[in-house]
Amino acid sequence: MNRNRHLSYDRADEAALRNGTICSTLKRNWRNDGIGTESASVFFARELDYVKAQTYDIVHPEMTALSLFPVSNEVPEGAESFTYYSYDRTGLATIINNYATDLPRADVKGKPVTGYVKSIGDSYGYSVQELRASKMTGKSLDVRKGESARYAADYLINKLAWMGSKENNLIGILSEENDIPKFVLSTVMVDGEEKTEFCYKNADQILEDLNNMQKYVSQITKNVEKPDTLVLPAHVYIDLATRRIPDTDTTILKFLMDNAPYLKEIREANELQADSTDMNPTGSNVGLLYTNSEKKMTLEIPMPFLQHTLQENGLEIVIPCEERVAGMVIYYPLSALIVEGI
Repeated sequence: MNRNRHLSYDRADEAALRNGTICSTLKRNWRNDGIGTESASVFFARELDYVKAQTYDIVHPEMTALSLFPVSNEVPEGAESFTYYSYDRTGLATIINNYATDLPRADVKGKPVTGYVKSIGDSYGYSVQELRASKMTGKSLDVRKGESARYAADYLINKLAWMGSKENNLIGILSEENDIPKFVLSTVMVDGEEKTEFCYKNADQILEDLNNMQKYVSQITKNVEKPDTLVLPAHVYIDLATRRIPDTDTTILKFLMDNAPYLKEIREANELQADSTDMNPTGSNVGLLYTNSEKKMTLEIPMPFLQHTLQENGLEIVIPCEERVAGMVIYYPLSALIVEGI
C-alpha cells in the first residue's frame, strides 16, 4: 500500500487503539523514531481502514445469488421477524348492470408469510507482532485476513439464498417451503433408456422444452406471468454455448435466445449442479426459470456486511464482522419454475 495515498481512517478505531494497551506497548519499540502513542494509533487506524475498504469492495462472482436475484434492504436491521404476503393473481372482470352489487374481485389472493431475520458473524485480527512487523518493514497489514472474513459471510449468504435453512426458518430458491412449482421435462430414448438432460437433446427438442415451460407458467397463471430469465447449471450452459446446430454457425444458446418467447437472458450457476450438495439439496441438475424483478422475489439482507470497531483481545486486535439476512422473500411463487433433471 502507498501510505502517502491512503490517509483516511475511522476515528472510532483510532480512539480504541489510543485508549488501549497495544499501542502503548509498541511505543517502546519506536523510541528511536520519536513516535508517540497517539501517532501509533493513527498509523494503524489508517492501515486498518485500508484493509476494511478493500474488504467492502470485494465481489465473489462464483457466488451467484447476489447477482442473479434482486437484493433488498427493506426490512429494518433490528427486526427479528416480519410479515409479507405471497400472492396468486386471481379473478376476472365481467360485464355488469347499473345496479350490480356482486362485483367480482380482480385483485390478488394472498397468504401472510412470516419471515425471520438472523445474524451471521465472524472476525479477523492482527497480533502485536504483525503490527510491529508492519511498521518495521513498511508493508501493509495482510488484506487477505479481511477478505477471508468477507468470503465466509458471502458464502453463507449465497447458501441461504439457494437452499435456505429449515432450522432457522429461512427460505431459499431450492428449499421445499417456497411454493415454486416444478416442471417435468420431456424424455428422449438413449440406448434404451429415457433421458431428460439437455445434453441428449438437439436444438429443436430443447426449444420445445423451454416453450413448454413457458406454456406451463402461462397455464397456471392465466397468462399473467412471463418469466424472462433462465439459469442453468454451469456445465449445461457451456454445452449450449459451444454446441453448434449441425450445418450452421449458430450455437444452441443463440438459437434459444433468438426463438424462445419472453426470454431475455440465460445465465449459469455452479450452485445448480447435482454435485453442489452444499447449495443444491435436490440431488439433480436443476434449471430455474423466473422473472427477474424485485416485485416477484428478493434476497432480503436487512444489514449488509459490517465491520465493527476493533477490539483488543490479549496480544491482538480483533475486528468483529456482522451481517443480517432473511433469505429469499418470494412474493409471487408462480412467477418461477424449478426444472429438475436438466
